[in-house]
Amino acid sequence: MSERLQKLLANAGHGSRRQIEAWIAAGRVAVNGRIAQLGDRAEVADQICLDGVLLSTEGAVASEILIYNKPAGEVTTRSDPDGRPTVFDRLPRPSAGRWIVVGRLDFNTTGLLLFTTDGALANRLMHPSSQIEREYLVRVAGIPVAAVIDQLQRGVELEDGPARFNRIEAGGRSGSHSWFRVVLHEGRNREVRRMWSAVGYEVSRLSRVRFGPIVLPSGLKPGQWQHLGVTEAKLLSSSNE
Repeated sequence: MSERLQKLLANAGHGSRRQIEAWIAAGRVAVNGRIAQLGDRAEVADQICLDGVLLSTEGAVASEILIYNKPAGEVTTRSDPDGRPTVFDRLPRPSAGRWIVVGRLDFNTTGLLLFTTDGALANRLMHPSSQIEREYLVRVAGIPVAAVIDQLQRGVELEDGPARFNRIEAGGRSGSHSWFRVVLHEGRNREVRRMWSAVGYEVSRLSRVRFGPIVLPSGLKPGQWQHLGVTEAKLLSSSNE
């Protein structure tokens, strides 16, 4: 997988990221014969030169990204004082570093979680300024009327500030329950549940099905994980740049 050029070279021991960024800005670094620019990405297999001298990237370990289908009954922390299972229990050992979870899902919420060994990427994806879409499948008790749906799109007031769904689509009914697909651009604690509660409806089932460009694979069962493909990883890495 490609990395930011300065990160790749720093991981290979050629200097700090800030120092390497200065080399790039000064036009001293070339990738495959082309003068590099700030923001360029490269892979271990690329030919990278500093002042015409070929640099070795041996030892540079590319970051990893996992997609995990969280079942209900797991906490999104490394350990739990009550001894409950955590989302880290089933993950494989990374090639280097440690897994960092991108955002959280509460104990009873299921679905898509992302893990990466790249701390900078995790921070970018979780930062409020990223404005990355999160899509959820929601089941609520009752049958909300059109005015309720309109209110959720216009916004409701929560204890930590106003919140709204960017999109909300009806998804049918099952007995006395209604299904919806909702999309929002932030990930505050229990935000989806609190928004529905603010308009008088209890969420009885909640699952995240998409984070930015990454969709939960239909064949990935609860409790299973898979490495993100190269194309998807690139899309995710560039989704908030």
